[in-house]
Amino acid sequence: MANPSFDVVSKVDHQEVDNALNQAAKELANRFDFRGTGTSIKWSGENAVTLESETEERCKAAVEVFKEKLIKRGISLKALDFGEPTSSGQVHRVSGSVVQGISQDVAKKISKKIRDEGPKGVQAQIQGDQLRVSGKKKDDLQAVIQLLKSSDFDVALQFENYR
Repeated sequence: MANPSFDVVSKVDHQEVDNALNQAAKELANRFDFRGTGTSIKWSGENAVTLESETEERCKAAVEVFKEKLIKRGISLKALDFGEPTSSGQVHRVSGSVVQGISQDVAKKISKKIRDEGPKGVQAQIQGDQLRVSGKKKDDLQAVIQLLKSSDFDVALQFENYR
């Protein structure tokens, strides 16, 4: 019988992000303090979001509205990467992206953390944009999950395929 294992991934439900974006767009269109400021939010690619407004302050406020909607939908803000507002003419624009997958650098940090602080006999293998953690005992794997939850890697982590 194979050793118990689980996968450490960083995935975001695209449909939930889309719903949050639509809710934010509706709120920006209806809220009194955004009326007449030309504030809008829209997709600008597969995982990219663009916010536009006539003032930099309204741009930053629109980002906060979008973040509130993401939190209500259970999406970690670590999965969101927004830049600073840029100005082109009379329009201020903020671009952001939804981060999917674990980068190689972060995967190496997670693997090192498991090796150094995790229970003996637990291995972590980097498989593309995710990690496979395996060990002899399920209790050891539970301890690794708790260790990773208590650590901050600046990435939203989920644990899948626990068997």
